[in-house]
Amino acid sequence: MSLQTSDQTEEWKAGLHDGLPICLGYFAVAFAFGIQAKSAGLTAFQAALMSLTNLTSAGQFAALELIAAGAPYFEMALTQFVINLRYCLMSCALSQKIKKGTAPAHRFGIAFGVTDEIFGVSVCRPKALTPAYSYGLMAVAIPGWTAGTLFGVIAGDLLPASVINALGIAIYGMFLAIIIPAARQERPVLAVVLCAVALSTIFYYVPVLSAVSSGFRIILITLVVAGGAALLFPVPDEDEAGSK
Repeated sequence: MSLQTSDQTEEWKAGLHDGLPICLGYFAVAFAFGIQAKSAGLTAFQAALMSLTNLTSAGQFAALELIAAGAPYFEMALTQFVINLRYCLMSCALSQKIKKGTAPAHRFGIAFGVTDEIFGVSVCRPKALTPAYSYGLMAVAIPGWTAGTLFGVIAGDLLPASVINALGIAIYGMFLAIIIPAARQERPVLAVVLCAVALSTIFYYVPVLSAVSSGFRIILITLVVAGGAALLFPVPDEDEAGSK
């Protein structure tokens, strides 16, 4: 029993360690979100509660536009569903990495914390995904996102526009820091990244495809790239890998 507890503690610490860069990146981006939330009329409590319960930068920034425009609840719900539908695909992918025998309650707990960055860190981890590791990631990532939002609302319009714009692109640099090491080590990951970039560029510049919403665009690109990678570069099960 003590050995199992020790393993869980180590997994938790590993999650905290790997989640710290996400926390710092989230704080910077959420700071910019908090400033925009105040401009949309949200209080510090409302904005922080939104970040604590949603954990989606694209969805929350889109929600601010709808709130400012006075959109009905149905339109808000539909927009969030479309934008965040990609997390269902990410959760399905992560379910293949979760340690066998993990209780359903823990699976739901892991699913709650799935974001683009947490997914990137989790899927690149060579070991099986454990609840303790995922909770370690969330234990620093979620407070970073929530605290950044809170401080952004409090700061208001004190910061110049140049600083706010710089904070807004911080999340992209953080995501590059996640995928570049994995892409350098494994050719399939590099191929997936390049294909995703190419398809994203096509969707952005081709007139007909550019009309597709960002949420559906991400879903389509994910399905095509991930499906192709699964066919061309299948990952063997643990039992198969052990027998080779």
